Amino acid sequence: MKKAVSYREKYLQEIKYTKIKVRLVQVAVVVLFVVLWEWLTCTGAVDPFIFSSPSRMWAMFVTMAQSNLAYHILITVAETLIGFLLGVVLGFVIAVAMWFSPFANRVAAPFLVVLHSLPKIALGPVIIVWAGAGMNAIIVMAVAISLIVTVLELSGGFESTDKNLITTVQSFGATRTQVFLKAVLPYNIPVLFQSLKVNIGLSLVGVIAGEFLVSKAGLGYLIVYAGQVFRMDLVMMSVVILGVVAFAMYHGVSAARQIVEKKINHDT
Repeated sequence: MKKAVSYREKYLQEIKYTKIKVRLVQVAVVVLFVVLWEWLTCTGAVDPFIFSSPSRMWAMFVTMAQSNLAYHILITVAETLIGFLLGVVLGFVIAVAMWFSPFANRVAAPFLVVLHSLPKIALGPVIIVWAGAGMNAIIVMAVAISLIVTVLELSGGFESTDKNLITTVQSFGATRTQVFLKAVLPYNIPVLFQSLKVNIGLSLVGVIAGEFLVSKAGLGYLIVYAGQVFRMDLVMMSVVILGVVAFAMYHGVSAARQIVEKKINHDT
């Protein structure tokens, strides 16, 4: 018994050390990239006017942080979260409805694939006319990009639920609603959170695309404005901040998944 415990502790320590090594390598890659970038711009191998440089971007960040950078970040994050939540809720409802009605699923499936393949940015002018030139159009753009992916991923997960599990639940006289709540939904928790991880990024992409078309604030607005006045340091800084925002949102979804899985394991 002690030997088994020892092996388990050793295994957990190896997992911990592997995670630490991965983080260290990731940090080292970022630091090396930044140092190399700065060195290339200092030596003139890379034109700092076109590609900017870490030092110029940092100076721009400090300048913007003292004015209205936080406001632009807040606008983009708020629009992304609203679009993300709307896309997830609507996508979940549609996917559930398709599971409850196999006939509707078969009818809608090809249309969903076609809608998914359409470039949503091409619908930008239509969305602006329909929703208005403001935050509403940006949120609609985010929902349009993330909604179909949610429906496709969740409906595919629901359909791939273990048939033996469904049969077992039905053998106890469960209704279709009970089958969904007791078997299908718990079985697809990993699929649900994988969909959330994808959709948070897609929602951010939709928001930036919307801000490119029509906005008076936000990181997408900063990028468009900076490009028009040839401020590449502002463009690159805004892109880096977008990466940080996406990283934070992704890990927020991952943290939520861990909380839900711990809750489920505790209850069972």
